[in-house]
Amino acid sequence: MLKLEHLVAFARHHSPYYAQLYRDVPTTGWQINDLPLVDPVQYWANNGGLHDWPALTGPIADAHVFKTGGTTGSGKMSVYTREEWRTFVRTFGRGMSRQLNTGDRIANLFFAGDLYASFLFIHGSLAHMDTPVCEYPFTGAADPKTLTEQILSHHINVLVGVPAQLLRYAADLASQDIQLPCVTALLYGGESLFAEQLDLLHRVLPNARIASIGCASVDAGLIGAATPDCQLGEHRCFEPETIVEIIDEASGEVIRETGRSGMLVITNLTRALMPLIRYPVGDLAAWVEPEGSSERKFVLLGRSSLGHRLRVGAASLFPDELSELIQQLVGKCHWQLVIDHRDGKDQVCLRIAHEGTAAQAQQLIDTLEAKDPGLAQQMADGQTVLAVEWCSQAALVLQARTGKLQRVIDRRDYRAQPGGAA
Repeated sequence: MLKLEHLVAFARHHSPYYAQLYRDVPTTGWQINDLPLVDPVQYWANNGGLHDWPALTGPIADAHVFKTGGTTGSGKMSVYTREEWRTFVRTFGRGMSRQLNTGDRIANLFFAGDLYASFLFIHGSLAHMDTPVCEYPFTGAADPKTLTEQILSHHINVLVGVPAQLLRYAADLASQDIQLPCVTALLYGGESLFAEQLDLLHRVLPNARIASIGCASVDAGLIGAATPDCQLGEHRCFEPETIVEIIDEASGEVIRETGRSGMLVITNLTRALMPLIRYPVGDLAAWVEPEGSSERKFVLLGRSSLGHRLRVGAASLFPDELSELIQQLVGKCHWQLVIDHRDGKDQVCLRIAHEGTAAQAQQLIDTLEAKDPGLAQQMADGQTVLAVEWCSQAALVLQARTGKLQRVIDRRDYRAQPGGAA
């Protein structure tokens, strides 16, 4: 793990991106809030080739390479040295161990393959926990009938996975009037759960404690640990591996008091090949404990209007990629995403200030489904509703404090469920 001043010096010397970002920052005497925030769009520019990506500080040799999902099929490539990856899973495992008990038998139902990280990440984290447990690595492709048989046969008592898959499995159990009282815990990551979804899980898993597995992403790395004392949506800072800041979206002011919402910004002190220094992860958050608290607790409050990635179920929407797609299909125009959660579904409305046609709207939807099979599956399963609304420029919602277009309006009630990501 590096000290912040050493990480900054290394990044500005070896990474063309950070050299440009810090061109006006003195080499000594600065504080963390003197460093400019990373602009995610600029940071990820030219990421596809990797070998000449300006954000990297060196060649990719002794490394792991993963890919996030993307609504236009491109996604983002994230790189860890092998030692950085070991540190990542070991630290996250330290947080997970506070939620598990010695001897727990855990079904790993996260997804693997196609450069996706979640299964390997949770597998590695379980392997590096202080608490001795037994893992059953099924992956998210497990057949429901076979999975139930294996849970009963092996006395599995903990399920871990993404909500979409866990809910699909729960619905299958409910349709057969099957309950699994042997399951004492369900830990989820990668997206949020809402009240009616928790009701379904409790019906088929009556003895299960349902909680976030922790908050992390393959691009941003460590974000927050979920501990037994965390209430709905709350996580704790990973210390000393990360520096967590909450920043006012309009003014850029560092928020220190409790209860005030702002952008969640992460500095990771364990990654040097692909440095993340004052990186907005795309979430809104607020402190729930006073400054100076150990592993200070924060609550997630939905997606930031400046976020570069938006979670809808298990799918990821990238506003900058959506902008390119809209420009290709209907031309340059202003637009915003409005997201609600009603009737057990994420309702996504793409509002575009343009006199478009029904055929163009359908073409947009069809293109998004074709580019993102995960989103298409959620729509086919009735978990997500995607609509396009043509509107006037005056109908678009602006940020009250700045007058700027509010690109994302996330009206899902994140306080009504324990949020988490992995």
